[in-house]
Amino acid sequence: MKETQAGVDVKRYRLVRNVVAVWLTGMIVAAFVRDIPRLSILEHTARNLYFHVPMWFTMMAAAFVSAYHSLQVLRTGDLLRDIRALQAARVGFAFGLLGLATGIVWARFTWYVGTSIWWNFDPRQTMAAVQLLIYGAYFVLRTAIDEPHRRARMAAVYNLFAASTVPFLLYIVPRQMPSLHPGAEGNPAFSETDLAPAMRPIFYAAVLGFLGLFWVLYTQRVRLARLKHRLQGDPEY
Repeated sequence: MKETQAGVDVKRYRLVRNVVAVWLTGMIVAAFVRDIPRLSILEHTARNLYFHVPMWFTMMAAAFVSAYHSLQVLRTGDLLRDIRALQAARVGFAFGLLGLATGIVWARFTWYVGTSIWWNFDPRQTMAAVQLLIYGAYFVLRTAIDEPHRRARMAAVYNLFAASTVPFLLYIVPRQMPSLHPGAEGNPAFSETDLAPAMRPIFYAAVLGFLGLFWVLYTQRVRLARLKHRLQGDPEY
């Protein structure tokens, strides 16, 4: 019989956790040590690509995982699905904050170098901030309802709405507007001017590594939340 805890295969969790730890350690070392082409304007700041973009990819993946479990809440009324939806949204929100912060710092020392500008309402940055505010409202909404099943259903409906805005706010709308960010006005986001071919192996490794890190953090939080719910009956997990 498999060793399980809070509905999680613990043996598999530990294996994936260890693989992700080794994978990310190697990726981070390579990201800082391996030589990169000197791209115009970017120079060594291009190394931020290994962190900034995968964080947003991970945020989007987390949003869709969360939305999937919210859909299951509406279909089955299972509170475990609500726990999973909430924890996926929380981890995804954290990755989104990190993605926004690394983007702000990156822009400060590339687009706005020589100025005192940290924020200039660039469409991509602004849409990203709006996206995080939408998910912030999801957490606020949950605090306004005490009854667990009603809260789960209401939060699920809102969470599906929030997930539906992700493709528009993070991909479609910014690509239609003038912006300094790569990928604006229909241009490719990963051309040789912003992602040199030599950087692609580490970039793709980073994407896999951060997705794996999401899975580890999400699974850990689900285990803790479900145990807390069982032991304390905490309605907010």
